[in-house]
Amino acid sequence: MKRLLAAAFAFSALATPAFAALPVGAKAPEFSTQGALAGKDFAFDLERALAAGPVVLYFYPKAFTQGCTLEAHAFAEAMPDFRAAGARVIGLSADDLPTLRKFSTEECRDAFPVAIASPAVIKAYDVALVRGGKGTGLTDRTSYVVGRDGRIVMVHSAMDWREHVKLALAAVKALQAK
Repeated sequence: MKRLLAAAFAFSALATPAFAALPVGAKAPEFSTQGALAGKDFAFDLERALAAGPVVLYFYPKAFTQGCTLEAHAFAEAMPDFRAAGARVIGLSADDLPTLRKFSTEECRDAFPVAIASPAVIKAYDVALVRGGKGTGLTDRTSYVVGRDGRIVMVHSAMDWREHVKLALAAVKALQAK
């Protein structure tokens, strides 16, 4: 009986995806939000940002947690490469504006903005956590690269932060090469 219950539990864990995300080729949902850049309030509108070039939207669970801090440092270090490829980067979380102001300076090193991911944006981009995050507003760690046409050209969803910058930058450089 214990084996049967263990097998049923294992199967149900496999049948329920840990992460969901919008597919490559999908139209990125339009949104506007408030955030912070270098500690100062910042307004973000996806449609306006795309007029200037591709946009990297990276969703992260919570400011000042270990993985999110390391990911912010990695994006900050790579900002010259993203700019050279004509892309903008914006981090998105359910954190409040005072937290984002501080995070934008301390961990993003004034290099790129972070903004509020409202419940509607979290739902539209399908980045709500299944385990532990349901109802909390926390998101999984998902990066999207959105081309100027508003279509998603790259998506990477994994709680391990280490591949997000590399994969997003490769996608942006591929767009630049076209």
